[in-house]
Amino acid sequence: MNQTSPNQTEPATADDAIIEIIDMHKWFGEFHVLQNITLKVARKERIVICGPSGSGKSTLIRCINRLEEHQKGRIIVDGIELTNNVKNIEKIRAEVGMVFQHFNLFPHLTILDNLTLGPMWVRKVPRKEAEDAAMHYLEKVQIAEQAKKYPGQLSGGQQQRVAIARSLCMAPKVMLFDEPTSALDPEMIKEVLDVMIDLAREGMTMLVVTHEMGFAKSVAHRVLFMDYGQIVEANTPDEFFDNPQHDRTKLFLSQILQ
Repeated sequence: MNQTSPNQTEPATADDAIIEIIDMHKWFGEFHVLQNITLKVARKERIVICGPSGSGKSTLIRCINRLEEHQKGRIIVDGIELTNNVKNIEKIRAEVGMVFQHFNLFPHLTILDNLTLGPMWVRKVPRKEAEDAAMHYLEKVQIAEQAKKYPGQLSGGQQQRVAIARSLCMAPKVMLFDEPTSALDPEMIKEVLDVMIDLAREGMTMLVVTHEMGFAKSVAHRVLFMDYGQIVEANTPDEFFDNPQHDRTKLFLSQILQ
C-alpha cells in the first residue's frame, strides 16, 4: 500500500463538527450494543474505528445514516438531528455515502446504471448529467472501461471500487466505510485502499471501520478503539500505536500487529 501520508488536508476544528453524537445508546432487544457514545467529527476529518468483532463498530456508523435506529441520545449530521422525521433521514442519507463490506450492487443493472440510479431518482439529476458524473467517478477509481459490464463480470476489488464511485456520484459530504476490504482477496485490498487514500487527499470526511492498520497509520487523523459497545480509547495514530493508554487497547494491538 502507498504509505505516503495524505495528511496535508487537515480537518476543521471540532467546533465545526459535521457529525456530533451525544450520549448515544443502542439496544438490540436486551443487548446494550452501544453505550454512552459521544463523538465529534470535524469537516475533512478522517477517523478509523477498530476493535474486536461484536464491539459495536459497524452499528455505530450505521446509526449515523439511520440504517440502525438509536434509542437514546442525539445524533446530529450537518446541523440536522436524526429523529423519526422521515424528511430529515432522507436529507442526511443524501449527504452521507456508505460503502459496505459486501458491494450491494444491483446485479441486473450495468455498472453505469448502478451509478446513475441514485442521482436520477433522489437528486432528480438529468440522465446525461448523471452519466457524465458516473463516468467521471469511474475514471477516478480507474475502471471506466467497465461501465457497460454487469457486476458479476467484475472482480471483488473492482466491484468495491464501483461501490465507492456510486457513493461519490451522490456528492456526499461524509463517507462511511464498513470494513470495505474484509470480503476481498488479499491481492485486491490494495486497489481499494488506494482509492480511499486518494479520497483522503482530496479532503473527504471519512469514518472507516477497518482492521487495515497500515491505512489507519497513514490516513487517519484519529483512531478510535471500541470494545463492549464503548469507545475505550481515541487518539492520533502516532499516540494510539506507540503509546496506547488502556490495557484492553494494548492487548488488541498486540494481537492484531503480530
